[in-house]
Amino acid sequence: MLLEDKGLKWELLGQHLVLLSEKGIYWEEQETLIVSDLHIGKVGHFRKAGIAIPKIMEQEELAVLSDLIHTYHPKRIIFLGDLFHSEYNDDWNWLMLWTGLFPNIQMVLVKGNHDILNDKQYCEAGFIVMKEYRLFPFKFIHEPVPFIHDALLENEDTEWYCISGHIHPGVKLKGKGKQSVTLSCFYFNATQAIIPAFGKFTGNYCMEVTQGVHVFGVLNNKVLKL
Repeated sequence: MLLEDKGLKWELLGQHLVLLSEKGIYWEEQETLIVSDLHIGKVGHFRKAGIAIPKIMEQEELAVLSDLIHTYHPKRIIFLGDLFHSEYNDDWNWLMLWTGLFPNIQMVLVKGNHDILNDKQYCEAGFIVMKEYRLFPFKFIHEPVPFIHDALLENEDTEWYCISGHIHPGVKLKGKGKQSVTLSCFYFNATQAIIPAFGKFTGNYCMEVTQGVHVFGVLNNKVLKL
């Protein structure tokens, strides 16, 4: 595994993935950028409720995504759900303007629980809307597949390796004293991967790290194998 800029190369099922410090994945063979949980509109949602949140936060995240496009030149972006946070607000206009900058990139939205706008609105903004998206050997979904002790439940499809987001995975590191820090992380077990939230205005859910699980933390603009 070699460092590449601020990312880390990871080979999975014969495919070469670059785990990005910006909390996305670039899939080399398919020239595809994979991100999850941007939660565009969440800032506007809180502002509407009278909570003072800087509007520039979401513009900055779209700018980071633009930088990744200019660096990796993907032909496709897969959004693993929770692209826009719930009801319509003025932040939707920023997203519309942003997608208009990249008319030649296929943008696939795997709808998440917060993507409650009408499918027509997403399509008008340039997204292909799907419940799940398959591109061998991966199945892209929003919510992780239920598992117990890192094994899929018996009734789950095992033909495809699942990649999802939704829970904003994190890992807690503890020092020799009482100090600890929680890092956003990429989580890989034998049957599925869960990627961190791209949006900064999110929390983390601490994952249990067991034998056979690979975890990569994001720290100081680097991705580290833990």
